[in-house]
Amino acid sequence: MSQRMQQGQPMIVMSEDSQRVKDQDAQDYNISAARAVAESVRSTLGPKGMDKMLVDSMGSVTITNDGVTILQEMDIDNPTAEMIIEVAETQEDEAGDGTTTAVSIAGELLKNAEELLEQDIHPTAIIKGFHMASEQAREEIENIAENIDTDDEELIRKTAETSMTGKGAEVNKEHLAQLIVDAIRGVTVENAEGENVVDLEFLNIETQTGRSVGESELLEGGIIDKDPAHDNMPSSVEDAKILLLNDPIEVEEADVDTEVNVTDPSQLQQFLDREEKQLKDKVQHIVDTGADVVFCQKGIDDLAQHYLAKEGILAVRRVKKSDLQFLAEVVSAPIVSDLESATEESLGFGSVTRDDEDDLFYVEGEDSHGVTLLLRGSTDHVVDELERGVNDALDVVAQTVSDGRVLAGGGAIEVELASRLRDYADSVSGREQLAVEAFADSLELVPRVLAENAGLDSIDTLVDLRAAHESGDQRAGLNVFSGDVEDTFEAGIVEPAHAKEQAVTSATEAANLVLKIDDIISAGDLSTDKGGDEAGGPGGAPGGMGGMGGGMGGMM
Repeated sequence: MSQRMQQGQPMIVMSEDSQRVKDQDAQDYNISAARAVAESVRSTLGPKGMDKMLVDSMGSVTITNDGVTILQEMDIDNPTAEMIIEVAETQEDEAGDGTTTAVSIAGELLKNAEELLEQDIHPTAIIKGFHMASEQAREEIENIAENIDTDDEELIRKTAETSMTGKGAEVNKEHLAQLIVDAIRGVTVENAEGENVVDLEFLNIETQTGRSVGESELLEGGIIDKDPAHDNMPSSVEDAKILLLNDPIEVEEADVDTEVNVTDPSQLQQFLDREEKQLKDKVQHIVDTGADVVFCQKGIDDLAQHYLAKEGILAVRRVKKSDLQFLAEVVSAPIVSDLESATEESLGFGSVTRDDEDDLFYVEGEDSHGVTLLLRGSTDHVVDELERGVNDALDVVAQTVSDGRVLAGGGAIEVELASRLRDYADSVSGREQLAVEAFADSLELVPRVLAENAGLDSIDTLVDLRAAHESGDQRAGLNVFSGDVEDTFEAGIVEPAHAKEQAVTSATEAANLVLKIDDIISAGDLSTDKGGDEAGGPGGAPGGMGGMGGGMGGMM
């Protein structure tokens, strides 16, 4: 009897709060979420891409067209969408630029995969086809990429300009590109195998508002945006002996529980005298080391400032930890964490110069292998976006100098890859062939979006590009400024091969990860629009992208 009842009743193994979406619904939901993310950044692609204004819950505003910044700042609360954001983060970490390209390709791969799923092609076949196409695309990039002389400064400057075009840094891109190339040169060393190694740890970026972008400059050494601790201290010191200190020059505080009972004024005076002597001793110890400049990460007591000024020592307090670490590289000195242990050997050597107009200290080492890029702009928003653009360009130039392989930009590489992948598809048997062709179509999204964002006809542009590549011109790309299809390499639109390889790889892996999911099981409500600390699952699947409304709605 009980057995028959069990057979007639469905077995319930999940809690009643949990939700589950299976098969086609799960795939539709995942693809919708991923495509929504990709489409949110597509309009920022290329030199004519638009910017996004992002306002966080605290009201602070970010204006940018940097793909990874947009996706990180958006309040996205959807697990599938977050998988696509990881593509942008990986691209940023590995290549420094190309985040929008990588995410857009991932979204397009899933869009085309959806059409194949509707034709009853199994996800496994699509995944295999995409993987084969990705491997082939990487091989073709290797074949197409041009090895350049890493001493060819003009070509490397063009890669920096291409990276900055369309970003906040574009206005003065020639000036900034030269600064970037010089900065990378300043931190590049040759290893035992004769390869260039770019050590970006020795490159510091400082920003300053109130001046024009064109007044940005590159400085040998470091910059400290602080004032002298005391008005009577010298403002500049040539042939300086520099002490870097991570220990306050203050009276050592008694334990929390200590009580001091003062019964008459003389005891109070003794107490004050002892504190004064302690500070005098600390200053005397600095004098004994021979230091004439002290950069201190912690505080300096008012009385100690007075004694240091009397000794003619320049002291700067509350220096940022990162600045102190950079100065350690610039002046070749350790950071001293206990003042009593400081000796003459603890000092670094260089010169410290005060720029009164900018209220900055310029610190140069005797054998300085650190450089600082001082970026200037009229407002905070301008400077922030400028810094993002310059950071991407620095990574691009660093990649180009160490890797030495470049490609023609403006969609040229994508159209050439698509053409070669279609030829390759003919040799692929089974249903995977359709996936390889879908992969080729997905790559052509890049020139289509470049044209759309420039106000050009994307279909006409793609037809012209395909025709040029069919006739053997593998460098034919779109120059969005003239609207013409031309040899973009000659036009100075140059991209690093490594960034393109990474974009193709990470986009494919993310798309395949999404396609492999056929079941979404959530412990709680499937809607991601959850309140408080309630556990949330992967978004309201039956309602499509409903769960992303709060996070993505403002971006669509």
